[in-house]
Amino acid sequence: MFIKRTSKHVNGRTYLNHLLVESVATPKGPRHRVVCSLGSLAPAPAEEWHALACRIEAALSGQSELERDAQLETIVARVKTQRQAQPPAKGKSDLVAIHTEQVAVERPREAGAVHVGHQMWNKLGVDEVLARAGLSARARVLTQIMALNRLVFPLSEHAMPDWIRNTALGDILGTDFDTLVDESLYQNLDRLHPRRALIEQGLAERERTLFNLDESVYLYDLTSTYFEGQCPHNPQAQRGYSRDSRPDCKQVVVGLVLDREGFPKAHEIFDGNRTDRTTLGDMLQILEARTGRTGGATVVVDRGMAFDDNLKQIQDRHCHYIVASRQGERNEHLEEFEDAAHWAAIIRQPSPRNPAQQKSCVLVKRKVVGEEVHILCKSDGREQKDRAIREKHEQHLLADLKKLKKRIATGRLKDKTKVYEAIGRLKERYPRVARYYEIGYEASSASLIWEENAEKKTIAKQLDGGYLLKTDRKDLTDEEIWRTYMLLTRVESAFRAMKSPLAERPIFHHLKHRVQAHIFLCVLAYHLLVSIEKMLLDAGIHTSWATLREALSTHQVVTVVLPASNGDVLRIRKGSTPEPQHKTIYETLRIPSDVMKPLKRWVRAIVTEADANPAKTQEIL
Repeated sequence: MFIKRTSKHVNGRTYLNHLLVESVATPKGPRHRVVCSLGSLAPAPAEEWHALACRIEAALSGQSELERDAQLETIVARVKTQRQAQPPAKGKSDLVAIHTEQVAVERPREAGAVHVGHQMWNKLGVDEVLARAGLSARARVLTQIMALNRLVFPLSEHAMPDWIRNTALGDILGTDFDTLVDESLYQNLDRLHPRRALIEQGLAERERTLFNLDESVYLYDLTSTYFEGQCPHNPQAQRGYSRDSRPDCKQVVVGLVLDREGFPKAHEIFDGNRTDRTTLGDMLQILEARTGRTGGATVVVDRGMAFDDNLKQIQDRHCHYIVASRQGERNEHLEEFEDAAHWAAIIRQPSPRNPAQQKSCVLVKRKVVGEEVHILCKSDGREQKDRAIREKHEQHLLADLKKLKKRIATGRLKDKTKVYEAIGRLKERYPRVARYYEIGYEASSASLIWEENAEKKTIAKQLDGGYLLKTDRKDLTDEEIWRTYMLLTRVESAFRAMKSPLAERPIFHHLKHRVQAHIFLCVLAYHLLVSIEKMLLDAGIHTSWATLREALSTHQVVTVVLPASNGDVLRIRKGSTPEPQHKTIYETLRIPSDVMKPLKRWVRAIVTEADANPAKTQEIL
């Protein structure tokens, strides 16, 4: 810095002024910039100007004088005031001298995974779908952050606000979440509940257009999700067959329909004790309402819906079916299973996501029965699985029979009716193996007896690894029928994804509508997940969202604090530089690598009187 004298002639009079000037670097080279006006500067002589300028510069950088100098303090205060009133002009050079040892980084926030989720939210046009469903701008923002929470780090609504504040969601969405509380999120679940069908329908339309999806095949299956607590206010919370091995907990049953690419088309929540076969008619009706399509598709279901009335329900809606038959129906084809002739081999390639998986071979044989095509299938891998399951169930059945026999022998169970009820419960619990045991009760001797049916057990052993597919599609080859049925595993994958990593279970809500809204939120997050994985798969990258999420965790948003040599502080809020793995992910998903537009703000120092108070600062936005 230095002091420069200027003069101005007005009406025959000459006015002197002294300016404090500093040299600044610009793209065109060094230039002089006026810091502030010092007036007449009397009575300081010119030979003291250089020393005074050095003392001013030192004071502005934070150095203090051993002795108070009123003139110096006045000038420094004037410089500070001048700078406070005139923040850096836009478009000017951004070059500034920085104290490198004082540079700091503040408020690091994880950004990579939420950035990908937000960009996919925009690609799917979810915000427009929510708007058409009647949700306000505030509700749409809340819905997005709740869905992104389930996608990235699932938590309860109670814990969600703190997680949101610890991510870069506020920076990405340009929204302040400092005052967000859990009650707002609970209320948003209530807003979502009556609009679920409209939102699901809108998303199906968007995804069909965006990914050019084929809707000639629908995959339908069910799972169960259990509760923590008794849920006395939710009539759907019932005890039933638990896919989570939690028969001690109440549950609801979730039905989900996917297309052949794995995109959700419709879902519904059923009572926890509802059997699979009774849900098909309702689900077909819901599917038609969601997709607007009637007839022509092939519906693939598992053996739990392989009943004649279920197949008729599908045909009555002018659709085709492919279904795995129930275990007992295989017995009718025992001779064909034992006959070594006319089997064709289908090679099943290992999944690209599981390189350790071995290539396997499935043998298939075609048989036309009336208007149906039956495909007999044998698999070595499935044979080992069937045998292990059968032997495990048999061991448990025999152990429970011995326990029941002991209860009867010791007199703890005497009532004949209750004995037969206990036998019936065991048969219901172990249907796979109980059918080749004759179980009875001798009231005269009060003893429980059972005898193995060797013939039925031999048949069961011979059918290990064998299963039967049925369809009314005569135009498909054996391999096409088998591969189409195997698409049903995508529903199982969807359920696994919804339960982990999207953490659908356990459910802590006790009200029926909030339970349904919670599951809908998981389905909404799954739309994002399957879209991300679909784009990666199309690019030849076989990885899961869980792996992707871990890789993205190191991309953050931070505040860079730059103390300038003039005493001011520049704070820049921006995303960190993406690493190569981040760039690869962003390029593959065709989303920008910039998480947010950098935000700059100056913090201007204000001089206080004679060190009486600590220095204050004021932000200039």
